[in-house]
Amino acid sequence: MSQPEVRVGVDIGGTFTDVALAHPGGLSTTKVLTNYSQPEQAILDGIEKAAKQAGVPLSAIEQVIHGTTLVTNALIERRGAKLAFITTEGFRDVIEMRSENRFEQYDLNLNLPVPLVPRSDRLTLNERMGPAGEVLMPLDAGEIAQMAQRVVDGGYEAVAIGLMHAYANDAHEVQMAEALRKVAPDLSISISSVISPQMRELPRFNTVIANAYVQPQVADYLSRLVSRLREAGVGAPVFMLHSGGGLISVETAAEQPVRLLESGPAGGAIYAADFARAHGLDKVLSFDMGGTTAKICLIEDGSPKTANTFEVARTYRFKKGSGMTVSTPVVEMVEIGAGGGSIASIDAMGRIQVGPKSAASEPGPACYQRGGEEPTVTDSNLLLGRLDPKNFAGGAIPLSPELSDTAVKARLSEATGLSTQDAAFGVTEMVDENMANAARVHTVENGRDIEHFTMIGFGGGAPLHACRLCEKLGIRELLIPPGAGVGSAIGFLKAPFSYEATRGLFQRLSDFDAGAVNEMLAELEEEATAFVRAGAADAETKTQLTAFMRYSGQGWEIPVPLEHKTFAEGDAEMVLAAFEEAYRTLFGRIIDGLACEITNWSLIVATVLPEVTAAARHDGGMAATAIRTRQFYDAAKRRMVDAEEVVREALSPGVSVDGPAVIVEQETTTIVTSAYRVTGQGDGSLLLSCKEGAA
Repeated sequence: MSQPEVRVGVDIGGTFTDVALAHPGGLSTTKVLTNYSQPEQAILDGIEKAAKQAGVPLSAIEQVIHGTTLVTNALIERRGAKLAFITTEGFRDVIEMRSENRFEQYDLNLNLPVPLVPRSDRLTLNERMGPAGEVLMPLDAGEIAQMAQRVVDGGYEAVAIGLMHAYANDAHEVQMAEALRKVAPDLSISISSVISPQMRELPRFNTVIANAYVQPQVADYLSRLVSRLREAGVGAPVFMLHSGGGLISVETAAEQPVRLLESGPAGGAIYAADFARAHGLDKVLSFDMGGTTAKICLIEDGSPKTANTFEVARTYRFKKGSGMTVSTPVVEMVEIGAGGGSIASIDAMGRIQVGPKSAASEPGPACYQRGGEEPTVTDSNLLLGRLDPKNFAGGAIPLSPELSDTAVKARLSEATGLSTQDAAFGVTEMVDENMANAARVHTVENGRDIEHFTMIGFGGGAPLHACRLCEKLGIRELLIPPGAGVGSAIGFLKAPFSYEATRGLFQRLSDFDAGAVNEMLAELEEEATAFVRAGAADAETKTQLTAFMRYSGQGWEIPVPLEHKTFAEGDAEMVLAAFEEAYRTLFGRIIDGLACEITNWSLIVATVLPEVTAAARHDGGMAATAIRTRQFYDAAKRRMVDAEEVVREALSPGVSVDGPAVIVEQETTTIVTSAYRVTGQGDGSLLLSCKEGAA
């Protein structure tokens, strides 16, 4: 299947809405401020701006791909439907008891997430399935009718149904859902055996509740978006990027919006993975920094690392363990409150702290001249000479150094006695160290040595900070791809159509039942293929199989990639060998003498992407011509330095400039510190390499 000629990718972020329009003449990109009250308006404004820039009429657009933070924001801000949760008698408090783990061991006053569903709205049925799907207590027809009427009388807008062991037998969930549809045809209904048919009731219940909670709002937004696009003359089909890094139809997204939780960041990981393959890099650290957050992801052998669980709506923002765990396919990344809009403050001990609160796009950093009074990372970078006040976002947003100076002086300098410049440096250095520490922890948790990785930086803020981050991490090479300022939106255009189907099927490896596994995998493949064919009917597809395994007695599983095949009884040894290889990679050793078991299975069907064009490496020779000399604050030297300012287009393949240097373009600015040299590459990327002898 050939790609449409004119396609547009749109990513709504916390500060900017990014648009990338691919057309026969190339790629047109733009950034507009996110409209919180009408997010679809920013999309329309951005598409019109990019289309005008490309000289393409809106009617010529053949495909729209969208990623949104709407689901995440609705869960964090508790802006969802009036919701009832129907579960098995005795289990309505599972979501409130959580896992009983303490993410802050010595804090006696932990602030845990309040369940999305109040206890009075958690309703129970007298029924019970066993873990093998056997009916232990049948569901009474009279009780079903009473429950359906209770929901109608309660005036609920949505219902989540999560019964014990429904992943093994969904009969009772289906019966309850059918009864509700008869008495309330317009009611939004989500059942756990469809949304998350996996073992572990806590994440399964959380997932179906989160899906039902946001479903009416997301369905309304997507319907409104499609309608507005049609009115504007864009008649193209709309697809959504899901958290696992693939495309699904807008109809699937409306039914299962929980799959959209991390759709924007997933686009960035795909963008980085595409360039990793083109440059032949098998160990990459993806660094995505925008206006509100920074995301770090490991990419190995050309693919982002993925997971089957994700934590959302944390009470301690960016504190692992303090949120609601949902089980949905997701590109695994670490996220911290370090964006251009992150607000700097002084804590009780007189130290500079940055984030997690953000000025976002409304009112924005002080220098945006939109009413913001708090000092942010963007204000600090402006005062340190790393941003040009007349050429930010291509000149669309003029910046005021005076307002930045006023904000930093009033909120930071007066409290610490630091000069404005030193306070601004403290802000950026704190942000860089927070991001470096997050990257170190993420790679160690995955059993990797970070100094062996190449960094790929993108997003509006990453090129400003990536070089300093590499200095802190000991990374010697950094790539800044073309279009880095709108990387996630470009990543949408490179994503395959894909769908991940999951199922809980517990087996001890010593009792491996190949027949049951094959039957289950056939069902998963049929389910996943149907969703992919809805968006790409004739495309070539590939299948990826993962078993989630553990040693008996352990509390958590690890993902184990397996060959997609028809299993035979003797394949237990092959599965064991794959588990031991994955376990050894992650933990450095295996445990002899312990039995192994499989809990959940995952099967992904995805369209096959075209081969990337290999990018020839250029190590430099010809020196770039600077347009002027300017100054910026070099963190390693702790002073202002003279730097050559070079337009990015001047760095053609093999053309180099030694740091300190500033590379300018419309969507972002790349800072090259004194220890690095930048060289243009054949695909338009910038390769920043540590100079010989530099630390």
